[in-house]
Amino acid sequence: QVQLVESGGGLVQAGGSLRLSCAASGSIFTLNVMGWYRQAPGKQRELVATITSGSITNYADSVKGRFTISRGNYRNTVYLQLNSLKPEDTAVYYCGGSRYRTPLDYWGQGTQVTVSS
Repeated sequence: QVQLVESGGGLVQAGGSLRLSCAASGSIFTLNVMGWYRQAPGKQRELVATITSGSITNYADSVKGRFTISRGNYRNTVYLQLNSLKPEDTAVYYCGGSRYRTPLDYWGQGTQVTVSS
C-alpha cells in the first residue's frame, strides 16, 4: 500500500513563497512520475507540475517561471517551491505518484495553501 504524505502548506501574503514536500512510504518500487495537482473551491483538480525519475518536468502555464518541482535525494520524495504567489494560487495541493506514467495512481491527502492579497 503506497502512502503519500504532504507537508509545508500554510498562509502567505501575495508575493511570498512556500515549499511543499511529499514523501511516499510503503512502496518497494520507484515511482517514475511524481507530481503536484491542486484544487480550488468550486473548481476541478488541475495539474501544477510533474517530474519523472529522469528529472523531466512538465508545468502548467499558470505556474511556469514561479514554481519549481524537484525530486529529493531519498527515493520517492518530491518538492514544490512556490515563489511569487498570487491569490489565485490558493487551493489544496495534492501530491501524486505513478509507477510508470500519468495519470497518477497514488495520492496524498492534500495540504492547504492560502495566499492573501
